[in-house]
Amino acid sequence: MTYATGTKASLLGVPEDLLAAEGAVHPDVAAHMARGARRLAGADLGLAVTGVAGPEPQDGRPVGTVYAAVAGTGPAPRVEHFRFDGDRSGIRYRTVEGALAILVAAVHDGVADHTRG
Repeated sequence: MTYATGTKASLLGVPEDLLAAEGAVHPDVAAHMARGARRLAGADLGLAVTGVAGPEPQDGRPVGTVYAAVAGTGPAPRVEHFRFDGDRSGIRYRTVEGALAILVAAVHDGVADHTRG
């Protein structure tokens, strides 16, 4: 898990110009993070989340804004946008649930199935 914006760029390959223009909480950042996680792990799938759990907004994004992405062997990661209510702990819990749901859907849809392209 990485909270540091610089680490998103250096470790996961998120373009620095994207981070500078949009901030860390953005669907394209989530997509790049998922690709980077997949690459680093040498895995069929990479899963990443980026969001604002609170207590304060970040980069103009309100508390509860979350993007989750799963990258497989296809050309584009699947990215989902969530808006959660509640406290920091609740938002983090629902973020995990949301990320796992898109991961399960990706596996079900064969996103990492090398025979599907």
